[in-house]
Amino acid sequence: MAGVTLLDGGIGQEMVARAGDRPTPLWSTRAMMDHPGLLQQIHADYFAAGADIATTNTYAIHRDRLRPDGLEEAFAPLMAAALGEASAARAAHGRGRIAGSIGPLRASYRPDLHPPHAEAVPLYAEVARLLAPRVDLILVETVASVAHARAALEGAVAAGRPVWLAVTLDDEDGTRLRSGESLAEVLPVVTEGGAAAVLANCSAPEAMPAGLDILARAGLPFGAYANGFARITKAFLQDRPTVDALSPRRDLGPVAYADHAMGWVGQGATILGGCCETGPAHIAEIARRLREAGLHD
Repeated sequence: MAGVTLLDGGIGQEMVARAGDRPTPLWSTRAMMDHPGLLQQIHADYFAAGADIATTNTYAIHRDRLRPDGLEEAFAPLMAAALGEASAARAAHGRGRIAGSIGPLRASYRPDLHPPHAEAVPLYAEVARLLAPRVDLILVETVASVAHARAALEGAVAAGRPVWLAVTLDDEDGTRLRSGESLAEVLPVVTEGGAAAVLANCSAPEAMPAGLDILARAGLPFGAYANGFARITKAFLQDRPTVDALSPRRDLGPVAYADHAMGWVGQGATILGGCCETGPAHIAEIARRLREAGLHD
């Protein structure tokens, strides 16, 4: 088997946790604004743990997320700040790649709120254009429906960087997206839309094996990075939620998480990492296991 690319772990939740401030609907964007330099340290910690890629803290930097707080004019400066801290961490580390994150428009886990295609594509394209000059690839994350996949991929690919598309699965049925649609319906979208890799993210690790069996059929590099939430609560699915509506699992420490990740490798996954509620210790344990298996430097 070829070597495995190791992503970092959660960025947004790690920012919020280290900042120690009361969570707001602006999530890690607010933490980045209020604590300059903290993000660079998190990226540095992930590189030190063995990650090959730093994922930018741009997941939630969308005009529609900033507008309610009167911060839409800060859209481009916030993107630049996130990119700057990732670039500084990579420069200090001396190697590695940067993935420019694009999260869902309007809200995570809410495919019902996703804008129509004609509205969504230019919004994703705008983010991708700002990311492209300073990243090695674009990572479209937490894609919850087929329509979301189609619009985000069309917008992101136009920026001229490789695009990795990551879908979020039903936590109890990994063969389905959070929209309820069959995961298999995404396959022609990613293959015809020009994705360079396809992943599953921000879902329970137990849902990943069924999803990976399907994603493997796309014929692209594939992988997974799961979250550590106990469950997605109804409170979090309300308008402008805060992350304190979600509770972390107590049974998903670095060893247990790495057990899951190495199972994904056994299915053929060549891209691994962690999502919300995973941290540098989780990535370090995966890196250790991969080195022992001869799959990572």
